[in-house]
Amino acid sequence: MVRTQLSVNLNKVALIRNSREGNWPDPVFFGRIALEAGAAGLTVHPRPDERHIRVSDLKPLSDLVKEYPGREFNIEGNPFENLMPLLREIRPHQATFVPDAVGQKTSDHGFDFSDPDVRAKLVPVIEEAKSYGCRVSLFMDPEPEYTRWAKEVGADRIELYTEAYADAWNTLIADAIVTPYADCAKLADELGLGVNAGHDLSLENLEPLLKACGNVLEVSIGHAFTAEALQFGFAETVRRYNELLDKIAAE
Repeated sequence: MVRTQLSVNLNKVALIRNSREGNWPDPVFFGRIALEAGAAGLTVHPRPDERHIRVSDLKPLSDLVKEYPGREFNIEGNPFENLMPLLREIRPHQATFVPDAVGQKTSDHGFDFSDPDVRAKLVPVIEEAKSYGCRVSLFMDPEPEYTRWAKEVGADRIELYTEAYADAWNTLIADAIVTPYADCAKLADELGLGVNAGHDLSLENLEPLLKACGNVLEVSIGHAFTAEALQFGFAETVRRYNELLDKIAAE
């Protein structure tokens, strides 16, 4: 069982800020709290409409992460929309490619790797991101065959899209739902791909998924994290995640 790392997604902090004029709550301020409390990294998804994270946030957040050796900055986005120029400028540790349409409310599917045109289009943008020094992770539905194609197009990691698991984790179908995630994680390990996971994960539902997969290197958590931080405080929520991740790794 690997010790999974927590990357705190700051999108919702930026969404609250953008509901008013000014820069409060400041994503950099809360990013620092997360890193001081022990988060392994920060994640953002600068959408073209800038409804939460803005392009102007990226350099200050990147500079912040550089103050904490060993921590990582992860930028998510669609490589066929606005992402690639941002990667060229910021050069984050990790680029997570997500096939969101412009104006999409939230990420709700991974790449359709069964489409050869999609695979062909991914190859050059993956190579470009790597030329900027980025590790490349591909957002992926839990389909084992997609794991093979992610390896084929040159990804370093996959990020398992976990909404289906989060919706079902405490129901009678939970065991059936988690099985394809575990299968993908096992195959990724055999292929030499790293495994990340994200979407609707929380303190409440994280443990069964990580135990079933066994080799998830990183989870990026934002929506639930922000809600939990309203209850426990930002730093305390990071500590609670780290305590849980330590516990899972030790079992």
